[in-house]
Amino acid sequence: MSTAGSLPKPTWLAEPETLWSPWKLEGDELITGKQDALRVTLQEQETSGIDIVSDGEQSRQHFVTTFIENLSGVDFENKKTVRIRHRYDASVPGVVGSVSRQKPVFVDDAKFLRTQTDQPIKWALPGPMTMVDTLYDDYYQDRRTLAFEFAKALNEEAKELEAAGVNIIQFDEPAFNVFLDEVNDWGIQALEKACEGLKCETAVHICFGYGIKANTDWKKTLGTEWRHYERTFPALQKSTIDIISLECHNGRVPFEVLELLKGKKVMVGAIDVATNNIETPEEVAATIREALKYVDADKLLPCTNCGMAPLSRDVARNKLQALAAGAEIVLKELCA
Repeated sequence: MSTAGSLPKPTWLAEPETLWSPWKLEGDELITGKQDALRVTLQEQETSGIDIVSDGEQSRQHFVTTFIENLSGVDFENKKTVRIRHRYDASVPGVVGSVSRQKPVFVDDAKFLRTQTDQPIKWALPGPMTMVDTLYDDYYQDRRTLAFEFAKALNEEAKELEAAGVNIIQFDEPAFNVFLDEVNDWGIQALEKACEGLKCETAVHICFGYGIKANTDWKKTLGTEWRHYERTFPALQKSTIDIISLECHNGRVPFEVLELLKGKKVMVGAIDVATNNIETPEEVAATIREALKYVDADKLLPCTNCGMAPLSRDVARNKLQALAAGAEIVLKELCA
C-alpha cells in the first residue's frame, strides 16, 4: 500500500495545514531541514505500515510549480491570473520561451531517501497536461505542443530518478478528470512520452483534488455519480502506463469503472483526504472489498484518495494507520 503523494510538513519547515506554504528556513538550513523532514515522513510511513514509501513531497512547495521553476523559458516574475481546471483562480508563471530542463530537480532528494530505506520508493512528478493547466502560455500558444515539451523534460527527470533507485514514477494528472476530450486526443500520448524508456514501474494519479473548498464545491456540481473515469479508462487500459491511481472512498465514483482497467495495477483510494474524520479499519476494508469485485487481488494497491498536505500530522498519521489496518483485514481474509 502507498500514499497518493503529499504528507504534512513539520511545523519548523513550513506553515502547518496550509497548501503551498513558504519555507521557514533558508540556505543550508533549508537543505538540512528538508532532509530532516524526509526522515520524519519516512518514519511515519514505515511505522504506520505503509510498504511503498514516498518523500511525502517534503522538498517541494507545490506539486507542479516546483518542477516548473527549474525549467528554462518560464517567467515567474510577471505572473498572471488564470482559471485552474475550471475551478479557481491562481496567480501563475508564464511560458515566454522554449522550455527545457536545465538541471535535476528532485534527484538529490531521491538519492538521500534511498539511503534511508530499503522499502520500494514511489516518486511523484506533475503530469504534462496538468503542467499546461497550471500556467499561461505566451510562447507556444498550443496546449498539445507545450505538453510534449514538458513531457521531454519530465522524461529526463524520471530517468535520473530511476537511476537514483526510485521503483515507481508516478505522474499526477488531476487535469485528466476535467479535459476529457484532450486526454484521449493527446494527453495520454504526452504521458507515454514522459515515460519513454523507463524500466521502473510507471503510474498515473487521477483524482478529484485536495480537500480544499474549491475542489469540494466542484464535486457538489458533478451529480449523483462521478463517471469521468469512463471517458478515459479505456484508452489508459491500452496505454503503456503500469498503474492507475484513483479515489474511491467517500465519493460517487461507480466501482464498476475499475473493470475498464483490466490487466492494469490499480491504486485504490481508500482514505478520504477531504475530512479530518479518521476512517475505521473496517471502513477501509469495505472499500477494498468492493474494489476487489472488479480488480484482481494481486493487482490492487490500497492508497489514499489524494495528497494529505492540508491535514494535521496527527490526522494524517492516524489515517495512514487506518489504511494499513484495513488492508491487513482484507489480506487475512484472502489468505484464509
